[in-house]
Amino acid sequence: MSEPRDPFDDIVDAETDRDPDLAVIEAGSRTLRAQAGPPQGDPVPSRPADPEVDKALREVETELASRWGETKLEPSVRRIAALMDVLGEPQRAYPSIHITGTNGKTSTARMIEGLLSAFELRTGRYTSPHVQTITERISLDGAPISAEKFIETYEDIKPYVDLVDAREEFRLSFFEVMTGMAYAAFADAPVDVAVVEVGMGGTWDATNVIDASVAVVTPIDLDHTDRLGDTPGAIAGEKSGIVKQGATVVLAQQPVDAAQVMLKKAVEVDATVAREGMEFGIVSREIAVGGQLLTLRGLGGEYDGIFLPLYGAHQAHNAAVALAAVEAFFGIGAEHARTLDVDTVRRAFASVSTPGRMEVVRSSPTVILDAAHNPAGARATAEGISEAFGFSRLIGVISTSSDKDARGLLEAFEPILAEVVVTANSSPRATDVDALAALAVEVFGDERVVVEPRVDDAIEAAITLAEEEDEYAGAGVLVTGSIFTVGDARLLLGRR
Repeated sequence: MSEPRDPFDDIVDAETDRDPDLAVIEAGSRTLRAQAGPPQGDPVPSRPADPEVDKALREVETELASRWGETKLEPSVRRIAALMDVLGEPQRAYPSIHITGTNGKTSTARMIEGLLSAFELRTGRYTSPHVQTITERISLDGAPISAEKFIETYEDIKPYVDLVDAREEFRLSFFEVMTGMAYAAFADAPVDVAVVEVGMGGTWDATNVIDASVAVVTPIDLDHTDRLGDTPGAIAGEKSGIVKQGATVVLAQQPVDAAQVMLKKAVEVDATVAREGMEFGIVSREIAVGGQLLTLRGLGGEYDGIFLPLYGAHQAHNAAVALAAVEAFFGIGAEHARTLDVDTVRRAFASVSTPGRMEVVRSSPTVILDAAHNPAGARATAEGISEAFGFSRLIGVISTSSDKDARGLLEAFEPILAEVVVTANSSPRATDVDALAALAVEVFGDERVVVEPRVDDAIEAAITLAEEEDEYAGAGVLVTGSIFTVGDARLLLGRR
């Protein structure tokens, strides 16, 4: 009597029309995925229902908040490297895809994660900042980790954090501790691949203790100019630090000087470059109900009939970049001359969500939330809204962070907004409402500016303006200017 077959062998044999190495990788992770349960999507979590868990989470948040915030930096990876050392280098327990750029990082990370998950790989995703709840920053299998797991991870690494704090001139920052938690959580899961978004820059960003086989660079524009440089080329120099020896660089369309810097870096470290518009890109794009229909050219060939439930040309470009990154991770375009399974790619893109990025949260009137926080992001959002929505009148609710180019953002939105309600979000970094109002008056004119210091009052005022007259039945409201503004609005509008 023959011995029963190993289920692992059955899974591999079932993948006869796929690359053998990829089949083995997929088969090897299914047991873990079965234990973890089916993906639960990627909702923005609310506060824990259990009062004791909520209390414990708030205590952790308070401890983290006592450290340097994300805008106070000492440009070095010395402390995070020391933490990784005492933790046993958890970031080396899995391969990774590293993402930098100015805009589109989180949306691209979510798309990459969705594609990898569709191909049966167990994923970890680390992104920032969060929209509503700190646990969003660390995701496993496409869903934010639970509050209980977040607390447990913090408690596990806290003795090692204290050890590094005692040795170094400066304590680990909030972002450095969060990064350590993410890398430890991914190793503990364990994940098959980590998708990691930089916090700021690249070379000295805390995430840059990984040696990613794929480095993704989304569009570079002016932001954080006081820390990264005042030209796209200078900023690209800092961001190019994530490109490691022998890696593949997936490069979105870039300003010429930024592209030149990235290409030079790739040559220096013998990295392979895949450029949007050259090795991969968008073949066709058309507006569809609830999103857009794409044909993408990947590193291995064309993928047609892809429905992306997101608005705006910028999201189509993000999708092309994400697809190329996943192909590169699987060796397509280098070792393998083939495409990924197109039906799996279609399913992955069709299920993508990206909270707070041109997200419709209410109808009658339509209310859209978008986390655009710099002029380039605002221009992309303005174009996307003009293309996808036929508003007869659009009212803006805007609050920015004090370190951002508020004037540039207001100027980008001015052509599509009939009026703007200026407010201040709940972040300590929010631009002073009177200062923002003064800028808005210069850009829009006094008659088109309303000031409401509280976000709830600002949203109510905007909705009232949108509903003011019958002729404006096609009116809408856009809440934007900062991820913090979007987070406040999401809570107020009940998106939990």
